[in-house]
Amino acid sequence: MVEHVVLFKFGPHTTDEQMQECIKKAATLQDEIPGIVDFVAGRDFSGRNQGFQVGLTVRFKDREALDHYIPHPKHQEFVQYTLDIGRQDIIVLDFEI
Repeated sequence: MVEHVVLFKFGPHTTDEQMQECIKKAATLQDEIPGIVDFVAGRDFSGRNQGFQVGLTVRFKDREALDHYIPHPKHQEFVQYTLDIGRQDIIVLDFEI
């Protein structure tokens, strides 16, 4: 299996509602894209986030499923939404479990 971890940093004009909508949109990907085993997302509450406000983890059955996910049109729509609401930075980490 593969764990896909993503952290998002949004600009000062991104609203709490937009960040919540971002989480909701990301959660729908599990039903739209084959190969996703598990999905979890949420907002930081600790303040130890170095400016990153939203995080998600997506577990895939294998590397091939991750490779299929990245260019998938539904994923690309989600990526565009994060940019539209003011994404300033992103950290992505993929590892096998």
